Parts: sequence; C-alpha cells; structure tokens
Amino acid sequence: MTDAGIGARLPRKEDDRYMRGRGRYVGDIRLAGQQEVAFLRSPLAHARILAVRVPDHLRPNVLLAADLDGVREIRADTTLPGFKSSTQPVLAGDRVRHVGELIALAVAPTRAEAEDIVAEIEVDFEELPAVVDMLKGRAADAPLLHDHWGDNLFLVSLTDVNAAELTAKAAYSVTRELRTARQVMSPLEGRGVIAEWDSRVDQLVIWSSTQQPHIVRSGLAECLGIDEGAIRVIAPDVGGGFGYKGILLPEEVALAVATRRFGHPLRWLEDRRENLVAGADCREHHYRLTAYADADGRLLGLDCEASVDCGAYSAYPFSACLEGGQIGSILPGLYDFSHYRCRVHSVATNKPPILPYRGVARTGACFALEVTLDALARDIGIEPTALRMKSLVRPEQMPFDNVAKRHFDSGDYPEALRRAIEAIDLAAVRARQARGEPDGRRIGIGFSMYAEQAGHGTSVYSAWGIPFVPGHEQCQARFTPDGGLELRIGAHSHGQGLETTLSQVAHSILGVPHELIRLIHGDTAMTPYSTGTWGSRCMIMSGGAVASACDALAERVKKIGAALLQADVATVRLEGGEVIGPGGRMSVAEIARTWYRRPQDLPLDVDPGGLEVTAGYKAARDTGTFSYAAHAAVVAVDTDTGETEILDYVIVEDGGVLVNPMIVDGQIIGGTAQGIGTAFYEEMAYDERGQPLASTLSDYLLPGPTEMPNLKILHMETPSPYTRFGQKGIGEGGAIAPPAALTNAVNDALKDLGAELLMSPITPRRIVEAITTAQRREAAE
Repeated sequence: MTDAGIGARLPRKEDDRYMRGRGRYVGDIRLAGQQEVAFLRSPLAHARILAVRVPDHLRPNVLLAADLDGVREIRADTTLPGFKSSTQPVLAGDRVRHVGELIALAVAPTRAEAEDIVAEIEVDFEELPAVVDMLKGRAADAPLLHDHWGDNLFLVSLTDVNAAELTAKAAYSVTRELRTARQVMSPLEGRGVIAEWDSRVDQLVIWSSTQQPHIVRSGLAECLGIDEGAIRVIAPDVGGGFGYKGILLPEEVALAVATRRFGHPLRWLEDRRENLVAGADCREHHYRLTAYADADGRLLGLDCEASVDCGAYSAYPFSACLEGGQIGSILPGLYDFSHYRCRVHSVATNKPPILPYRGVARTGACFALEVTLDALARDIGIEPTALRMKSLVRPEQMPFDNVAKRHFDSGDYPEALRRAIEAIDLAAVRARQARGEPDGRRIGIGFSMYAEQAGHGTSVYSAWGIPFVPGHEQCQARFTPDGGLELRIGAHSHGQGLETTLSQVAHSILGVPHELIRLIHGDTAMTPYSTGTWGSRCMIMSGGAVASACDALAERVKKIGAALLQADVATVRLEGGEVIGPGGRMSVAEIARTWYRRPQDLPLDVDPGGLEVTAGYKAARDTGTFSYAAHAAVVAVDTDTGETEILDYVIVEDGGVLVNPMIVDGQIIGGTAQGIGTAFYEEMAYDERGQPLASTLSDYLLPGPTEMPNLKILHMETPSPYTRFGQKGIGEGGAIAPPAALTNAVNDALKDLGAELLMSPITPRRIVEAITTAQRREAAE
C-alpha cells in the first residue's frame, strides 16, 4: 500500500483531457463519406398507420419498415411467471404506441437536409384511444396496447409474509397514497450512434454512446440475425449515462441496417427534444401503503399495493419489470419487521418504455416508505427519528436476512442515523421552529434512510429472469515492454472515475506508477465480455477482477525477478514496483524488458503465458453489498408562494472501504443533485391523448448550481465481508434519499396547518394547493 493506492484522495486521471476539451465523443467522430440521419417520429401516442408516402425523388434516401426484411423486432422478456411479452419494432409499420416512436429513417449529407426529407414524408393515421394513466390502464375496459394480452399488465408480482396478522397485532397504523412523477433522464450528452460496414473484415462497426457495448453487440446480433463476431461496438467517451445508455436502441438497429443499404457510414445524434419526448422516461410509480406499529412505536409491518408505469414496450435487456420486480424486495428498507405484503402491477401505457435510472426502483420505494413512516410517527406522537431508531436492523444482527430475503452484509444503521441527527442538530431545529421565523416562513426537518444493493450477481439476476445474467467479471492485464501496465475491462467508465480507481487498485498490488497504468474499455474487439456498467457494480466487480489479474501478474513477476536475482522465490517480495530479494532488487520495468527483449536471460521453467493474464472475479457471496446512508434536510417554506429553500443538508454514508473518497464524494454530490431534481423540479406530464407536455428545457426543469445546497458529507466505513477490499457500490446512492428527506421536511414544516404532500415533485403550486385544501377541510369541520 502507498499513499496513491486504495484509500487515497487521488485526482481523477481522466479529468485532464475532459477539462481541456480533449474528450472524444460520438459527436466528435467523422468517418470518410459519413452522412447524417434524422428520424420521422410518431406525433400520436396510439394509432394505426394506414399509409406512408415518400416522394419518389426522396425514396432512395429513406428507410421504412417495409425495407427491414429479415430484421427481428426488439424483444426483452423475463422468465418471471405471468410475464407478458411485447416486441418493439425498429421502425413502426402498422401501429405506433407512443409519441416519438420511429417510423422512418432519412439520410442526407447534413442533419438539416435529413430533417428536410423527414418533413416531406406523409403518414395517414387512424388515432386510437390512449392509455395515459397507469391506474386507469389496469381497468378491465381500458384500451389495449397489445391486443393479444387481454389487459395492459406486463406482470403482477406478490410478496406475502405473515401479512394477515398485522391488524390484530398493531396499536397504530396509517395509510398513505403516494405518487412519483415520470421523469426524463438528462445526461449532458444525449444518445449518439455511428454505423459503418467495414468490408475489409466483413464486420459491422458501431460507435455508440452506451454503458454496455457488449450487450448492444448481443442485441444487434439477435435483431440482425448475424453472429456477434461480425459486429464490433465501440463506446468512446460518454457524457453521462445514468441508465439511459444501458439499453439497446431501435436507432442502433436502424442505422446498422441502413449503413449496408446506403453504402456509407451514418451518424445520428439525439437532440434534446428527442431526448425529452421519445425515450428517456423513468420513475413513474404509485403506492397505496399502510404501515403498522406496536404500542412502543416500533414498526411491525407493511401492506402495499403498487403500480409502475412501464410504457409501451419492454426495453432490452432489463425488461419492463426491472422496477416492479424489485419494489417488493426494496420497500422494507433497513428495518427489522416480520409482517409484510406487497403486490406490484407493471402496467403498459402509451408512453415511451420506462428505463432503469440511477437508483432503479429504490428512489420510489424509499419515498413511499420513508414518507409513510413520518406520517406514522406523527400519528403516534413521537419524533420520526425515534420510530426509525426503534425499528432499524442493529449491527449485532449482521449479516441479516430481512423480511423480503435481502441479505444485508454489514453496517451500523442506528449509528448512521445518530450521526445525522447530531450533524443536522435536531434539537436546535426544533427550538428554531418553536421560536418562528422573522420572515413568516415555516421551518421543517426531514430524514430518510436507504440501502443500496450493489454488485449483486448471478443468483439475484437469474431469479429475476432477465436475459443477461452477470457471472464472473474479467480483467485482462499485461505489462508492456517498457514496464507500463494495460488493464482491459468489459465495463465502461462514463463519469465514475474508473480510470483512476482501478489504477489505484493495480498500483496497490504492483506498485506501478499511475502515469504508466492505462485502462482500456469500451470496445468489444479489445475487452472481455461484460454485462457492462450498471447497478453500482464496477468497483466491486471490475475492481475485484483487476485485483485478481494483478495478483496473478505479481506472482509471475516475482518468479522471474527471483530467478534474475538468483534468489529463491519464497525469499522475495514485490513492493513499490520492485522485486526485492536478500541480495538486491529489480524494477518491474526491467523484468518486463527482460521478458520481451532478452528472453535468453529467462529461467527455463518460466511461465509461457508471460506477463499477460486474464482473471475473473465474483464476490464471495453474490447477493450483493449494501451501502447505506442517512439523509437529513432542513427547509424553509413560504406558505403564501409555495417556494421552498433548502437551508441545510447532511449525508451520513457508508460505502465500505472507500477506494477514493474524493470520487465517492463526487458520486454522492452528483446523485444528490439528481435527487433534488426528483424532489422539487422534474416532471414529464402528458395530456389525455398521451402528448408529452414538456418538449424543451424551458418546460422540463432541471436543478442547477443555484439549486444545490452545501452538502455536509460524513463517511462511515464498515467493510463488506464479501468483497476483495471490503468495498461496496455507491454510484446510485445519492439519488435515492433526497425526495423522501425533502418531502418529510416540507411536511414537517406544514404539519401544524394540517397540510401534507404525497406527490413528487413538490412544486410551489402543489404546496399552496395542499395548504388551501387543509384550510377548507378545517373550515368544513
């Protein structure tokens, strides 16, 4: 170990090129003969296509569904019992099921010219009734999206553990109906695709802004009916993903077909309007949740009926039920109770497919549970933190299997809450509330807690039935002739800092200077197969794989070094990038030069594999690690205007052993910004015909620097017993808790008025309406 290895606050290596504008994204790539693509997208949410008319002189520049002979539709099924399959057309030929669905592809030398061609295409539609609200979509008389289903339910899942006993045992119960708005994932860089048929090697080459190049390759092979070896997918620098770039796009398939048809490379760059209306939707949930407690104010159990708006199709590869399938296991949170029921409806609607967004399902489940727990505490008449403290899993219970069979690996949840209470100074906030504010605003404080399951592997995902189940993550590591170290991984880094953190892992084992360590990723021709970057898995899985590969290299280096030093291998050690023996030392770089350029000096029994190894890694238990945090927020609410200001925000986080605490802080800050967007700003609304009501960033609000409070981040480090260094995944955590903490803070501020907010985002209008409703109710009584 050195001060530049595991645990060091090392500046990110990749930032040098990013901050100097030297990143290379899909939009920066231009191939010889490359032309641009624009798509004709459906203006209607649900309609039959009666005719598509393309002017004769433009027809050679247009691709329609009729031109896709032999191309399969996108299918993402799950083996969960009762799941109904859907297929997503690459280009719609007979029916469209959401605004923005692809109908035609147009090619021209520039994007503007391609859009002009699109404008010349005429389509005759027969508009059909649209399913816009997921609850109405569950009704027996609702219009059908997929006629052969007979209803609009992808899946209904049920968890029931002793739920019938709840009513008799409980001294207190509250029921709340909660809803989260549909959001649009908004990475700085939108999706982008370049497709080229390389006739020299008879191979389709795709450059894509994706988190999962190997999964895209597999999906393309399935749709196109060609073998995966005939496809190469390259993900260059990627400007944020957050889950949106973790699926197979119909645009990718369409460009793959079109590049062979038109005979030159093609590029499509998503504009912001396409991003908003066509395919980046997430997080639309509805809950009817009852929480029960005993006479001492300890949580006894939950009874929940939930729905998830899944949109029109099942997205590849995670399926339409990734959110709904997880709610039942996520909803119990960090609490120890034994009575539980949760029924979840995954509903098809005339909206774009729902995609996995940072904190998949956890944000909605955390919001529903933690807001309901505050309501229960108010009903009992105790501090919400007291109810939590009585109900949290205790450290002496670890490892712990909860009511939903989640296996918590390690942690001290009560201590995290205690530290949050102290850091936010709960007593001082209560005293401030009692005094009142000089400007008439109302102060509120709110807490929320969550666990983030990360790095979960084969057993978990095979049980969920998705088509791609992670196994061993691999790393290919090799020394170059001058002693540099190349690390090849199948995951992709698009903001997580993997070029730095994985270098820290390698440096800790081999002692190679960071400037000589190079991470190679994002190219299926050069990296081992991987399901990609998702689920906060990279530091666990890729970090473990890098460590395994470096361990193997270390043994080979020590054996060669010992021979060159004329020492027994048992008497040498690898330290600081040198093999050190009883009578001398030799640098790793010198050993590498000997292997490559002076083989005559090598021992006769040298490993013929040399200084290049491939090693795989799985955590000791693949049920995942559980990082967790307690969030605490203080807000001021103007009851006349509904404006809310965040006065203080504290995060107590436990991500196990932190490989780079500075990068962890960055992940938490970025995630919290997204969580604040969920809490206060972001909402994609639709009218009764399924038309999206926010098609520009003037309509769809995102938080910026002025909306961010100064976060106080406190770290706990409880090592996971199942990972190589005790590390846990933390990539999604910051985004999970803010909506619940901020909603609880607003409700705390308004509790004396009888007003309560149960819908995110909490907008000024909703606050004023809640206060007005409470006043009318009080007047009527």
